[in-house]
Amino acid sequence: MNPTLTRRRFLGASGALGFGLGCTPNWLLAAPLELESDPAVFQDIVRQAWIYAYPMLMHYQTMQKQVLNPASPEYVGGFGVFRHYSELYTPKNRDIVTPNNDTPYSWAWLDLRAEPWVLSVPAVGEDRYYVHQLVDQYTFNFGYVGVLSTGREAGDYLIAGPDWQGTTPAGIRQVLRSETQIAMLLGRTGLRDADDLPAVRKLQQQYRLRPLHAFAGSAAPAPAEAVGWLPWELPRDLGPGFIAHLNQILACCPVDPSEVELRQRFTRVGIGAGLAFNPAVLSPAQRQALGAGIQQGVAELKARGATLRSSAGLFGSRAAMHNDYLSRAVAAASGIYGNSVEEAIYLGSRLDSAQRPLQGGQRYRLRFAPGQLPPAREFWSMTLYDLPDRQLVDNSLQRYCLSSRDPLLRDADGGVTLYIQADSPGQEHEANWLPSTRQGPFNLILRIYGPEQRVVGGEWQMPGIERV
Repeated sequence: MNPTLTRRRFLGASGALGFGLGCTPNWLLAAPLELESDPAVFQDIVRQAWIYAYPMLMHYQTMQKQVLNPASPEYVGGFGVFRHYSELYTPKNRDIVTPNNDTPYSWAWLDLRAEPWVLSVPAVGEDRYYVHQLVDQYTFNFGYVGVLSTGREAGDYLIAGPDWQGTTPAGIRQVLRSETQIAMLLGRTGLRDADDLPAVRKLQQQYRLRPLHAFAGSAAPAPAEAVGWLPWELPRDLGPGFIAHLNQILACCPVDPSEVELRQRFTRVGIGAGLAFNPAVLSPAQRQALGAGIQQGVAELKARGATLRSSAGLFGSRAAMHNDYLSRAVAAASGIYGNSVEEAIYLGSRLDSAQRPLQGGQRYRLRFAPGQLPPAREFWSMTLYDLPDRQLVDNSLQRYCLSSRDPLLRDADGGVTLYIQADSPGQEHEANWLPSTRQGPFNLILRIYGPEQRVVGGEWQMPGIERV
């Protein structure tokens, strides 16, 4: 029989893997004296913890590229600065999956430990869409600044961490509170066409971030302690390495009352804020249970993802998600940083109306009946991606999506038919042609910005894709 691994022995054996926290919370969950010795229970806790951790790990991977690694092509410049993207995506851009040309991005990351930050936005006209989505380390969307949520007027918005107890200065329109000490800001600015790029770039340059002391004209606070962020490596860190990363991330995530029992359960496999973890000191049975639990979590994630047809219920605040950790993980796997349904909804399919995979070389039609175009308060777009890479498809028109902003032709009865195929459907239909792959599978994603309630509630459905 293998000796039981006590918490003291666990921490002692893995002390060399410790790290400077800097996010140390003012609470510490009580860990059991011994890690779980029953392999079946150990495996089930790991399964649950891996699903819980997956979106947080994918978020950390993004932070590594955008904030912590200056050599990365995705590097934004560190914390507290915007990096604006204002070029049209083409099939040559392969930095991200499922890119879109509807809304060029503006990325920023905020370290909220020392003080809040202030986001300032300009006034925009009735024909301009923009939104800034605020995401915490759980990947919950904890706040929005944009035309649908806060209006079209200029304004200053304070973004605060969980421990801030200061006075809100004059001039702040709203305080947006993050559950975690690190927050990400993802801005999207509506782009009508290539001729609209100069106006988009001008607007992006008016988005402004300032630490609170700079906004208020007060003295700067003491800087937060430096964090020795762990390096990120795949596949290791979605395997047994996930626990060490989760433990460091949790040090920046004060426990929510709804998760007290869950986080206590996690300590039974060595998971907790600031704990070091070394799988080499586990017993053979525990190591086997660790691997099996991860595999079980992966299988559950894949199974749920295979049934996905809509983004409804995948993205939102903690209250909106109801701590549905599997849905949160599926969201991260299918397209991390999706908007909450009040802002945008994503529908799509990789199957035709006969439940056959969409395939290059075939011809398809997607018809919106009269009065049944996607109900959007702002606009909608349909984009085609190859599979499994989920990238844009090269074509002679250099057209990668169709949208409500395009001059789509109407059918005789007032409906709209989209033609999805590799070759032109004929000059009379080219305005409604979305070029597809010549071979291999593909999928379609419909984005509806400002969806009406009948979309959110499921009364309006995307039509089936008919193979001709």
